[in-house]
Amino acid sequence: MTDKLDGVAVFVQVIEAGSFTLAAERMHLTRSAIGKVIARLEARLGVRLLQRTTRSQTLTEAGQAYYDRCVRALAELNAAEAELESGHSEPRGRLRVSVPIAFGHHCVAPVLFALARQYPELQVDISFTDRAVDLVEENIDLAVRIGPLRDTTSLAARRLGVQEWSIGAAPSYLARHGTPVDIDDFDGHVGIAYSRAGVVSPWRVLDTDGVEQELLIEPKLSLDDIQAIAGAGVAGLGLVLLPCWLLTRYVAMGELVAVRERCGVRPQDIHAVWQKTPYLPLKTRYAIDALVTEIPLMNLG
Repeated sequence: MTDKLDGVAVFVQVIEAGSFTLAAERMHLTRSAIGKVIARLEARLGVRLLQRTTRSQTLTEAGQAYYDRCVRALAELNAAEAELESGHSEPRGRLRVSVPIAFGHHCVAPVLFALARQYPELQVDISFTDRAVDLVEENIDLAVRIGPLRDTTSLAARRLGVQEWSIGAAPSYLARHGTPVDIDDFDGHVGIAYSRAGVVSPWRVLDTDGVEQELLIEPKLSLDDIQAIAGAGVAGLGLVLLPCWLLTRYVAMGELVAVRERCGVRPQDIHAVWQKTPYLPLKTRYAIDALVTEIPLMNLG
């Protein structure tokens, strides 16, 4: 008897990825292998599911109807597997996680490394990016996000902590330029600014009375990576505005000095987020629990 599920998962992945090439990358297959699976599926069904050109692909009417039913069927199968998996005592399988670059390297990855060591059947795949990935489109099991949550209808979340900001500088920079104490003391100091698409973010902080002020620093150097900003600070190129969890690490090594602590005007919540589903896979639940336990111990603020 022909396996009616043969090719279904590949077909759904092709539609969600938007191309054979991207689907092949996600499924660790070749583009030609993907094409052969779709061709066999169409031959078995006796209908054309996709209209393909050299530059694009679109679902036929029959393809759209078949895709909608396939998505529902795979969701049911995933739920069934999760329900069965709940009978296992340890997590297993491939866990795909998306994390912010610097926070991921310093805070999230060590927790997941420990989880992988503890459970040999668990395979952890970590993607480092500051982009807010689409969990459904990119087949991500779990993501860590810093800042406001925008999609709360399709995603579930657990709060991991709060990211606060402090100002620091290298001892060599402070020896040359002095240590600013009051808000007015920062005027004329050199700062390593954060910029995105050429737009430099101003430094807004709270003064001792809790009033928001903008520091009039000289942004002689601007970077779009927080880890690189820390590196420039260590090199003595200027003051740096860093998340507390990152500044603390450099202060402990003696490479930076905390000049003004927890002075940022907008502390940012940190969350673990995942797709809402009736049955949460064991691998995802274990990862969430580990992050909820370990991340707050890392002196985020």
